[in-house]
Amino acid sequence: MRCRSFAMAAAVAAAGVLLVPVAAGAQTAETPRTAWGAPDLQGVWDFRSLTPMERPAELADQEVFTAEEAASFSEEVIREQSRDQADIEAQAATGRVVPYNDFWFDWGSSVTTERTSLIVDPPDGRMPALTAAAERRRAAREAARAGVGRDEVAPGGWIDDLNPPVRCITGFNQGPPMTPSAYNNNMQLFQTEDHVVILNEMVHDARIVPLDGRPQLATDLRQWIGSSRGHWDGDTLVVETVNRRDESFRGATRHLRLTERFTRADADTLVYEATLDDPTTWTRPWTFVVPMVRNAGEVYEYACHEGNYYMANMLRAQRAEEQAAAK
Repeated sequence: MRCRSFAMAAAVAAAGVLLVPVAAGAQTAETPRTAWGAPDLQGVWDFRSLTPMERPAELADQEVFTAEEAASFSEEVIREQSRDQADIEAQAATGRVVPYNDFWFDWGSSVTTERTSLIVDPPDGRMPALTAAAERRRAAREAARAGVGRDEVAPGGWIDDLNPPVRCITGFNQGPPMTPSAYNNNMQLFQTEDHVVILNEMVHDARIVPLDGRPQLATDLRQWIGSSRGHWDGDTLVVETVNRRDESFRGATRHLRLTERFTRADADTLVYEATLDDPTTWTRPWTFVVPMVRNAGEVYEYACHEGNYYMANMLRAQRAEEQAAAK
């Protein structure tokens, strides 16, 4: 399932729904409703995008693209991300075959907002600076894994040294928060009067969000995707998530408070806004916005561990290297 054409993306951007976070109650009388009167957000939503999370340095003073700039930027990103081209260069230089062709990747074919970054706050389109404590954590991780690939076990490491997506515990784009990535950028949303279910194609994980006012889980009960509770703010669904594990998203700690907002902009657009607030990681909260486009297809099962021999083979190779080094 490939990304919609640039024409559709440009039309969505021209509607103005993606420039800033959507205000509560901003929807029109045409907002579709459920049988019980709530805004109807149900369906399969595609969040692929070539728009970068952070504004590129060369666009530091440019908040939005023109249509021509957006098309040119998308073309350049697609060229740079082409794994087929990278494979040719890598094989020529090293003789090593890179395992995946471009066929398997689905970043999209265009930017999906006229903004030059998904981040809308801070205004410069960049993530806030790390706190001093977070910078120390980052430096310690980097030192401990010097010379080790992101999906490899560190010397002497074990299964828990591999990141959760590699271990098929969470998906690399499922969140929360959901972020455009290499493939499986689809989410299906289901509603009842007192619950919402967010089903992510990646790792086929379903997040069940109560809307009945119940409290969050006790703070000592932490989960991979946290404890989520929702409520309506006008026609916007607001989901607040706490109780994540440390290092759950971009180095955030268990103190992360995530606020997601889902607003139906029109028949084919669901605007997704996420605000991350962790004073132990970033010097201020930050917010990004992703347009989700209706997908007429279905979400199929993503059986992450089916035929996945990665962890066993990785550890077997690591032990063999350690034994060889000890001789």
